[in-house]
Amino acid sequence: MTGIGPVEPGEGTWDALDDPLRPRRPRGRLAASYDRHRRATLATATAVGVLVGGGYLYATRPEPPAPPPPPYPSQVTDMHFLSPEATPAGAPPRSFSFGVELSVLAGPPVTVTRISQPYAGLSVKSTPTAPFRTTAGASRKIVVTMQVTQCRKVPWNAGLPFLDVTLRNTRAIEVHSFILGQRYAQQLSDALQVACSNSFG
Repeated sequence: MTGIGPVEPGEGTWDALDDPLRPRRPRGRLAASYDRHRRATLATATAVGVLVGGGYLYATRPEPPAPPPPPYPSQVTDMHFLSPEATPAGAPPRSFSFGVELSVLAGPPVTVTRISQPYAGLSVKSTPTAPFRTTAGASRKIVVTMQVTQCRKVPWNAGLPFLDVTLRNTRAIEVHSFILGQRYAQQLSDALQVACSNSFG
């Protein structure tokens, strides 16, 4: 052997640490179990990881915006004057009737729980009798019958008379004043003058 440099190992030599005849160190019970069930263990760990990740994503997802609340009943209810009506049979003296139409434009159904008016000398009844319900997109004719109970407490000329209507839907209960216009004011004034013709003046 000549030359310089490290001595090369000859054929058939190996490192003592890689000795194939050297007995291997015994592995623990857990390692042996892992070797036997490695595929099942990896599949289970992957499934658990997917479940945990999916649960986290589901729990932290952005919430969809809440639907807007339904409208207030007064915002979607309209009432207008139709015409004078025949007084129902059996009505008390000094009574007169008007037809009005109530419409619900949108939203949940609206229930009319009460109809009244501002004058102390008048009482009010309606047909149909409150409470009654009207659905969105529908209209309902209401006959309002008024009775003069005290002529001294009603106006000679009703300027801008209105009906107070208590409305209820799933959002709220409201008392809303419907001004029914000049025709209603004139018809009401005429009816009051007829009913109290001997009391005014």
